[in-house]
Amino acid sequence: MRSRANIAYALLIVLVLESCCFERTLCSNVTYDHRALVIDGKRRVLQSGSIHYPRSTPEVWPELIRKSKEGGLDVIETYVFWNYHEPVKGQYNFEGRFDLVKFVKTVQEAGLFVHLRIGPYACAEWNYGGFPMWLHFIPGIQFRTTNAPFKEEMQRFLGKIVNLMKEEKLFASQGGPIILAQVENEYGDVEWAYGVGGELYVKWAAETAVSLNTSVPWVMCSQEDAPDPIINTCNGFYCDGFTPNSPTKPIIWTENYSGWFLSFGYAIPYRPVEDLAFAVARFFETGGTFQNYYMYFGGTNFGRTAGGPLIATSYDYDAPLDEYGFIRQPKWGHLRDLHKAIKLCEEYLISSDPVHQQLGVNLEAHIYYKPSNECAAFLANYDSHSDANVTFNGNLYHLPAWSVSILPDCKNVIFNTAKVVAQRNIGDHSFSRKTNFNEMLLVSSAWSWHIEEVGVSGNNSFTVPGLLEQINTTKDTSDYLWYTTSINVSGEEKEAVLNIESLGHAALVFVNKKLVAFGYGNHDFANFSINKKISLKEGNNTLDLLSMMVGVQNFGPWFDIAEAGIFLVALIGSKNGKTDLSSGEWTYQVGVEGEYLGLNKVSLANSSLWTHGSILPVNKSLIWYKATFSAPDGKGPLVLNLASMGKGQAWVNGQSIGRYWPAYLSPSTGCTENCDYRGTHYSSTCQKGCGQPAQTLYHIPRSWVHPGKNLLVLYEELGGDPSKISVQTRTGQDICSFVSEADPPAADSWKPNSQFVSQVPEVRLTCEQGWKITSVNFASYGTTEGNCGTFSPGTCHADVLSIVEKACIDQVECSIPVSSANLGDACPGLLKTLAIEAHCSE
Repeated sequence: MRSRANIAYALLIVLVLESCCFERTLCSNVTYDHRALVIDGKRRVLQSGSIHYPRSTPEVWPELIRKSKEGGLDVIETYVFWNYHEPVKGQYNFEGRFDLVKFVKTVQEAGLFVHLRIGPYACAEWNYGGFPMWLHFIPGIQFRTTNAPFKEEMQRFLGKIVNLMKEEKLFASQGGPIILAQVENEYGDVEWAYGVGGELYVKWAAETAVSLNTSVPWVMCSQEDAPDPIINTCNGFYCDGFTPNSPTKPIIWTENYSGWFLSFGYAIPYRPVEDLAFAVARFFETGGTFQNYYMYFGGTNFGRTAGGPLIATSYDYDAPLDEYGFIRQPKWGHLRDLHKAIKLCEEYLISSDPVHQQLGVNLEAHIYYKPSNECAAFLANYDSHSDANVTFNGNLYHLPAWSVSILPDCKNVIFNTAKVVAQRNIGDHSFSRKTNFNEMLLVSSAWSWHIEEVGVSGNNSFTVPGLLEQINTTKDTSDYLWYTTSINVSGEEKEAVLNIESLGHAALVFVNKKLVAFGYGNHDFANFSINKKISLKEGNNTLDLLSMMVGVQNFGPWFDIAEAGIFLVALIGSKNGKTDLSSGEWTYQVGVEGEYLGLNKVSLANSSLWTHGSILPVNKSLIWYKATFSAPDGKGPLVLNLASMGKGQAWVNGQSIGRYWPAYLSPSTGCTENCDYRGTHYSSTCQKGCGQPAQTLYHIPRSWVHPGKNLLVLYEELGGDPSKISVQTRTGQDICSFVSEADPPAADSWKPNSQFVSQVPEVRLTCEQGWKITSVNFASYGTTEGNCGTFSPGTCHADVLSIVEKACIDQVECSIPVSSANLGDACPGLLKTLAIEAHCSE
């Protein structure tokens, strides 16, 4: 009896655990085979998206994750950022935006999995690639090679994060959401530079990761020589041709670039959703089972977190969720429909390897079979120019160029990557249409200011012979380093050319305390030269150079020892020739006066250091500005429009919202109004905003402001006009959709063995949460002309405004079938489109 009781009790425990695991998709055993990750004994097809927790705030994490789940994601992927978790050796920070445990638990609460990329090297366009600066100063250290001091620190931090996750029971085997972990990051791209030391380091990193006993698989991305059992994975714009280094490993895509990062002085890169969807469909078509969007939400490089050189504050990345967390359409919606279509094929994808069938030149099919011989198929036209008609299983299919059609029953097309039926946003970005935001201008009378003296100040300077390298001098405690010397002139020659050479990233030049030049590099070439004709006076002249960093380098071989700052200063005279000032005596100061005074702090808001008067100084360098503002009503994020400013940094209530540089314009050429999605995409294939600043709007999280007065502080380096600055918040959105009778019905309307061809396509409209459709501005069924925002009735036009208003007004979402039976037929025999423009607001 006792034995039977024990057996019954044990069975009860097992049943309870199985129930827990089934209901919450937790308590999982995660392994892999050649086809997929295997979770609790079942292969899984998984859609993943990157969201970096410090690039947003904890208050909006749940909404970002909710929108990701609604977009069809199964997994959230994030890096871990060592430099902010351990800013001082042995002193840890897991608070606020850096509360990693809270972020992982928030994902878990939404019912999604986590891929934790511990690294600890991140790259990620993050300052110093995520490495803490103190690491650089450990004697004898060499990063990312078989170096004992580095390996000791890396192993310690890996262990710290793994143990933290274990303590919080966040690995899958503990009932947590973490199903994958990553060690190192894209090391294969630079391994050649490290020789044998690099090869040994890869083996050591793999062994160290496995020894931590996470109970989940480890991956190394872009690492062809990843040792077993580490899975080597693919990063890139396309991964349909990727093969792992072992036939026992699944095909995993860790970084599928949804767009590209933004740099000061560059045009804004973007990636058409038709190409992105094509890449994803091709990946699953050819055998992939796990893909991750880098990024699904990019967010903001608050403070000095942006990497270098010259990475912008916005990390929008043209992601499905924009920098502020709003849904970017049609990217989000088209990918959601793609995910639905792939999910309908999952049982086929996990049941077999694909069977390839050539359908013509640049035309092919991949078929997946169940044991029952039922099948799902992907039909691809990878020609970048020509559409095609193909015959498959006795049926004729039209395939636009550079597209994939998905047939979950080997018969009915439920999705084509080139046919976008998802709704679209009207306007280039969330704050591009004045009808959709409230704006408060900070006029001249609102401002106070503090003008800095040129050169070193106070007791914070030191003098040494020669020019010092900037990073080793500042230890990245400030963007700024003053270089000061004197030039003694005697005789007739008082004009010369001042030659300055810098490794980056920018510098202001003052002669006798007057600004005479400004030089700067760019993201690809941070170094720059200044050659400026100057006039000197008899006797002693002062030369003050303010060298400025714009993010510490985060990528490349041996990037950790990349240098910055001024390395040559010379005078070139017509009579005296070249006089090298580099080896003379130089006085240095790390940081600028206002940083030492703490002018960005709330505690000094009422200090006598600030001046207030009737005439606001504008277009002046080295000046601090201060104003207060009341946050516009609402719950959404705010933006600060700094288009009128030059270059500097900004703080709201003491929190740094990042660096700004609107004065740096992108090249005037290289952009295309309508970028053709067909053909291989690169980071610079599609660009917009030529001849404009890379960024003028700066994100203020709603949680950083409060009722009443809020403090805004700017440090302006070049010169600008703060009286033209405004604070904005979004109050609505303009949306549109156009769907033709020939478009496929919605993917989620397909059911096995259903008469899918008899169903009709639909226009579906949805507002952001909290808004409803308050007006319909255009509605036509026929041969509509123009694009979203510029629609006009064509020669065939049925006015369906009343039908659309009845279905949509005061609704968060609505759908209208696209058929003559529903909308009337103004022109029988012609292919017709339903086009709608609507406005959402409170």
